[in-house]
Amino acid sequence: MNKTHHVTTVGLLIFPGFPMSCLTSMIEPLRAANEIVGHRAFVWKILSETGHRVESSADVGFDPDYALPDADGLDYLFLLSGPASNFIDRKTSEGKLRRLARHGVSIGGVSGGVFPLARAGLLENHECSVHWCYEAAFATEFPAIKTVDDVIVFDSNRYTVSGAAAAFDLMLHFIEERLGSEAATETACWFQHPLVRGRGVRQKIPTFRRDSTEDSLPGSVAKAVEILSSRISEPVGIEDVAREAGVSTRQLERQFKKATGQSPSRYYRSLRMKAARQLVLFSKQNLTHIALAVGYETVVPLLRHYRQEFGISPNEDRAQINRLRVEEGRPLPSI
Repeated sequence: MNKTHHVTTVGLLIFPGFPMSCLTSMIEPLRAANEIVGHRAFVWKILSETGHRVESSADVGFDPDYALPDADGLDYLFLLSGPASNFIDRKTSEGKLRRLARHGVSIGGVSGGVFPLARAGLLENHECSVHWCYEAAFATEFPAIKTVDDVIVFDSNRYTVSGAAAAFDLMLHFIEERLGSEAATETACWFQHPLVRGRGVRQKIPTFRRDSTEDSLPGSVAKAVEILSSRISEPVGIEDVAREAGVSTRQLERQFKKATGQSPSRYYRSLRMKAARQLVLFSKQNLTHIALAVGYETVVPLLRHYRQEFGISPNEDRAQINRLRVEEGRPLPSI
């Protein structure tokens, strides 16, 4: 075990409406590791853009240690936010992030925090992990940034993390790197964290059955899901999917229904509607553009299927979420 007492400082930059679970998932393993080794190997500092109190998506307020302009002495800085979050003074704050990166601070984004990180230009020429719930909105806003399905991505001095559980895993990686595998294992055991995920592990994406996720599906069904997920904007026929998956259309229909509780065509429509909803909630695209982005030639079928899926029209959905953002400052939904 590494006996040196160098202190690693992790900065956590929170935006209004940030997911609180991500913050605690990063602080708690570092706190436990310090207790396990008996000295302060890690310190964490909570920052906000202005230094003022920030409320999380759970309406719990946090008083930061200092404002972003005063950030100094950090080894890492992670942005925690919803996807719609922006800096109040983008020029000054984004400039501060870029200066920190130039001076050797490793910069990262957790969950929706990848959005302001990308808006600051700090993910250009870097691969990025994006939570599956946000991937359509991210791809639309940042088409030049390569995204992957891995829960954690390290690319040079950029760290992107898909969500709270993955943030915990990343901190375990830091603990192992800094203090050794025994300290990391004991930290994981303290929290009954059974499996440490690292780079190369794909996100679990729910299917329609409560007891299944994409990675637990039978081979032909998993292949079909992969094909359908990659063809949101260019619709593909179920017969073609079955052929690529190596089964007959009838076999695929039967296997798919057994594994997911839905037909392939119904599953496909829901994938497209979920992608449409990301664009409705997290982009400023008009409905014509959104319809084309999810494979519809006109807006009319999009409107019908959207209401069937979510019980509300796209415009009503967008108005409702924008009202919450304006009245309560919430970049909903926040993962």
